[in-house]
Amino acid sequence: MDRLITEDERRLLLEHGQARAAGRAIDPLPAVRLFTPDAHATWLLASLDPADGDTAYCLIDLGLGMPELGEIKLSDLASIVGPRRQPVMRDRYFRAARTLSEYTRLAQENGSIVD
Repeated sequence: MDRLITEDERRLLLEHGQARAAGRAIDPLPAVRLFTPDAHATWLLASLDPADGDTAYCLIDLGLGMPELGEIKLSDLASIVGPRRQPVMRDRYFRAARTLSEYTRLAQENGSIVD
């Protein structure tokens, strides 16, 4: 799991997750972009559930033209490989330019996550 998010990213995602768990309305900048280099899937992670530290709330784009908000376990992502056996990777150069809601709105309008 360490290859998917850094410790600093984990701390930020857990902070956002604690705010969500407390019922606060937040619209953070996504902290992490994960992707499959050979399967056109992308996840923009916004928070981690503090109860398990594994369940991420994110914008999910599986490359099918229907991006949506949802949850996925980092442990599940760590086991995914694409058709050419490429694992899920962290975009080390990703810097969010929009809030999660703005990425979601644009992705739903365009059928995929827009960088």
